Amino acid sequence: MKIHQNAKKRPGFPLRASLPVIGIVLLALAAIFVLRDGGSPTIKLSPQTGAASYTTEFSLDLSAGKSGLKECSVVAAQDGKRVELLRESFSDKRPAHAAAFRLPREAGFKEGSVELSVIVRSNAMLSFLGRGKASLVQQITLDFTPPRLSVTPGVHNVNQGGGAAVSYTVSKPVESTGVMVGSHLFPGYQQPDGRYLCYFAMPHDMQPSQFKPKVIARDKAGNEATQNVSVLAIPKPFKADKLNIPDEFLNSKMPQYTALYPSETSPLEIYKRVNTELRDKNVTELLKIGKDTSPTPLWSGPFLRLPNAASRAGFGDQRDYFYQGEKIDHQTHMGVDLASVANAPVPAANSGRVVLAEFFGIYGNCVIIDHGLGLQSLYSHLDEMSVTKGTQVKKGDIIGKTGTTGLAGGDHLHFGMIIGGLQVNPVEWWDDHWIKDNILEHTGK
Repeated sequence: MKIHQNAKKRPGFPLRASLPVIGIVLLALAAIFVLRDGGSPTIKLSPQTGAASYTTEFSLDLSAGKSGLKECSVVAAQDGKRVELLRESFSDKRPAHAAAFRLPREAGFKEGSVELSVIVRSNAMLSFLGRGKASLVQQITLDFTPPRLSVTPGVHNVNQGGGAAVSYTVSKPVESTGVMVGSHLFPGYQQPDGRYLCYFAMPHDMQPSQFKPKVIARDKAGNEATQNVSVLAIPKPFKADKLNIPDEFLNSKMPQYTALYPSETSPLEIYKRVNTELRDKNVTELLKIGKDTSPTPLWSGPFLRLPNAASRAGFGDQRDYFYQGEKIDHQTHMGVDLASVANAPVPAANSGRVVLAEFFGIYGNCVIIDHGLGLQSLYSHLDEMSVTKGTQVKKGDIIGKTGTTGLAGGDHLHFGMIIGGLQVNPVEWWDDHWIKDNILEHTGK
């Protein structure tokens, strides 16, 4: 019988068998390097307006992930001139960095186009693959010429807590403009004829000696022009009032607000927070709502007053609140309370667009109508609302019925007027003579 010998192993077989394993290991190592390096650095440069001046502050936000930042530079170039604006190195390999820079006046750049170049390098191990570098090139237009303002002449008689209006022209397109009173900007709105119209006010809590309104205009490059408005500031005394808060009121009204303050179990403690915290929140929200406005006037003639209604509380009343003989709060009443019959129909005081129709904090069921240029009217404590946000209304249209929602102690309408989100004295806007002398004479609108 013939015996077969074992076949010899073919040379190289183990190497070929291990090749897939080696490939997997190499891929794994590559993946580790990639993950460790992260992506390429990222660059965010602002502002993005495309216009700049020597006052423009540019902000640079850099990120390099796990590999960390190594260095960055910013260079401005114009007509062959190159000026380095920023250069930083990072020995700590930080993952992110924020920097700011401006164009130096001594660089002597001219008005016109300038190229900004940003280069960022990271500590990426795979930098030879281009992963460790990022660049950004942005064209900007240098503009060193401020706008020119021309304000319609005339002296404005402005009551403390009252409104006013001004018209003016600006020589070039602007990023923002209006009348600055203290730290509050009342926006100006450009009209079809090119003029800007602006309604502004003297806050009720500003002393007339401090009321120094000025028109401002700021272009996209940050150049700014200002011009004072000639005013005669008229002080107004405000009534002092004391309000006693009975338990009956607290027990009937505070259930509306229990869900807002679940940690409070006492109606009195809920009331204290509503009358302060929620009131302040509503004031802030009115500033936001004031921006939802038409750039042209929607109203004409004097504003309507609730028919056959007696005035109760007035604008600017200084209220001290007492509970069981102890003073618990102080607030200012920012509208006029008008009392008629229960559930009296409430007319829109003038034509406009409804910008709010909902339960609104201390005001309860509330409707706010925009009349253009930041001028708005407010109707609160309503029992019913017959309009919704976005509804176009005409002067005299019924928008709801009076009621007792919110912090109302009895059936009435709390009526308010608002300019640029700031509440002003409504009485002025019921007066046709005041409107002609203080609004139309200065704006022609």
